[in-house]
Amino acid sequence: MANGFASNGDSLSCPFGKCDGGGWILGDDDLAYKCECLEPRLSKARSSGINSVIPRRYRGVSFDRPPVTEIDKIVVNAVRDWIDSIDSNLKNGDGLWLMGNTGTGKTTLAMLVSKETLKRGHSVAIYSLPKLLARIRATFDAQAGEESYADFFERLCEVDLLHIDDLGAEKQTEWVLEQLYALINERYEREKPIVVTTNLSQEELETQIGERTVSRLIEICGEALPLWGEDARQKPRLRND
Repeated sequence: MANGFASNGDSLSCPFGKCDGGGWILGDDDLAYKCECLEPRLSKARSSGINSVIPRRYRGVSFDRPPVTEIDKIVVNAVRDWIDSIDSNLKNGDGLWLMGNTGTGKTTLAMLVSKETLKRGHSVAIYSLPKLLARIRATFDAQAGEESYADFFERLCEVDLLHIDDLGAEKQTEWVLEQLYALINERYEREKPIVVTTNLSQEELETQIGERTVSRLIEICGEALPLWGEDARQKPRLRND
């Protein structure tokens, strides 16, 4: 087996029935060509060891049902447009930045983006920033055979879409600033998209995580999509973030 994929004699099979499970097809000209099953398998391998699970609360999110139908239509349409062009956005490294008050639908829309990305066979890493930082810290105490910091960082940089919730919710330290800049800058340089939510304005975020990190974030995501308003958690039936 090479690169984690099955070759001749392995148990994996091609879902399209075109190759032997190894992801390559030998043509009549004796040249090897990629099978349709190769990219989905590579994507799955890249996401191994990172959190790609949509939380139960958000698994049913949809454009045609609450709470999405009750979120600012301009922002919802912008998110819909991003999803409609999901393949090109992932290829070009174009992300999304949702900014606003607590309870206005930021996490709901971000989860909808991640859900659709996964549905189309791409890899996604989903973390709230406090949990992501805790996961990074844990790699420093990794034992023999456990995932190292370098390995985990590489997975975060290579996953098709990185989803960070609650950016700015962490305590500011030099270590936190270094980790955030390293991760966001590396994805910027590799042209890998990020979807991020934050309760802070751009000015507040620059104070919290640094101007150079926010500058890179703007390069990746463009201007933030604003969601300012009342906390929908205080209203019956609505459970946004």
